[in-house]
Amino acid sequence: MTSDTAGAAPSIPAAGMDDHTLAAALAHEAGELLLAIRDQGGAEGDRQSNELLLHLLAQTRPRDAVLSEESTDNHIRLERDRVWVIDPLDGTREYGEPPREDWAVHVALTSGGTPIAGAVALPAAGLVLHTGTPPVLPAPVGGPIRLAVSRTRPPACVDHLLTQLDATLVPMGSAGAKAMAVVRGDVDVYAHSGGQYEWDSCAPVAVAAAAGLHVSRLDGSPLRYNEPNPYLPDLLICRPELTDTVLTALRDS
Repeated sequence: MTSDTAGAAPSIPAAGMDDHTLAAALAHEAGELLLAIRDQGGAEGDRQSNELLLHLLAQTRPRDAVLSEESTDNHIRLERDRVWVIDPLDGTREYGEPPREDWAVHVALTSGGTPIAGAVALPAAGLVLHTGTPPVLPAPVGGPIRLAVSRTRPPACVDHLLTQLDATLVPMGSAGAKAMAVVRGDVDVYAHSGGQYEWDSCAPVAVAAAAGLHVSRLDGSPLRYNEPNPYLPDLLICRPELTDTVLTALRDS
């Protein structure tokens, strides 16, 4: 694939392709582009991946609105029911440190403020996890609860959970990588506080929920998308059998 996405973006056939399949195809295409241009750095990756996704969405779902981390917010989305929420490159820092795999592409579709389809690509790992074929949650493992945590900026809630749950920490990069680590059974809980936006969590939440995981705000309330202010600062994704334990621990903070 060339790096000139404006002039040479691939086509994805819209006919007969449902939203789940489209989300997966879009995340895959953006991931392939990012792998091809990785030596150009994170800023260029953000830009070109965003251009590609916007082009393909305009081609395949022209009536839908888009909220992207890398584009100026167009509030016409607030008048639409179907809104795509995308993060063209989640984990710019990790992307810029090859051969790290803990970065992602997020593509999700919301309706009525709820994710109804989504995909998270982990391009360096050769994976696209999506709602069309929901991942099968691995069986629980014994031992301490494993918490996914930022390798550079651990949020305040993690220190509390570490103490309350006698847990162990598993450092890794992007939000999508941490969320998909719960889906893949590499960790048990991903809790975040201190600032995120809708594009950080929408696609991961769609995939995690489809896999049967608990998804919510840290207080247990629902996550709502396509809000006037896309700031959505906290998030909990965890194995279903740990939901009550984790929410109780968070309430005691």
